[in-house]
Amino acid sequence: MQLKGRISEWNDKRGFGFVAPLHGTARVFVHISAFPPGAKRPETGEFINYSLGQDDRRRVCATKVSYAARESRAAVVRTNGGSATLIASFISGSFLLMVALLAVVGRLWWLVAFAYGVMSIAAYYTYKHDKQAAQAAAWRTNEWTLIVIGLLGGWPGALIARHRFRHKTSKFAFRLAYWLSVGLNVSGLVWLVAL
Repeated sequence: MQLKGRISEWNDKRGFGFVAPLHGTARVFVHISAFPPGAKRPETGEFINYSLGQDDRRRVCATKVSYAARESRAAVVRTNGGSATLIASFISGSFLLMVALLAVVGRLWWLVAFAYGVMSIAAYYTYKHDKQAAQAAAWRTNEWTLIVIGLLGGWPGALIARHRFRHKTSKFAFRLAYWLSVGLNVSGLVWLVAL
């Protein structure tokens, strides 16, 4: 009999985790070998269908696992409508408005203001595409490409996308590189304005 559940814990390095049944309270062990060959790697929070079986030690575990719902690559990714997204949108919008005002009063070239807008849009959709690719186990965008897009002026759009799609917000090394790129970009803008 097929049961439905949600992956409540997953340790990708060790290849196992636990499933919380949708109806019931006892969580069930699940190993990566229970998933179909070639399937994408599981993530915490995903819904699955599974059968109950026993492992070599006769412990109850999930077997014959399949994903309950597979989003297509073109599907809209899950979003986070929380305060982090609102704050990111306010910071990015305020910065882009300031850049536009600097261009209006002649302290900045219009080409620079235009570049910030174009790169922010490009960054937003690049992050969105990378999140969709991560969910579909498809080809991913290199992290350094994401950082360089931000460095070239796309960081406001990237900031919104990171929080809206909950993408690249937990990995410390990426967060550090992202904020360093923001600092370098803003420093370059200050230098341009001061010329």
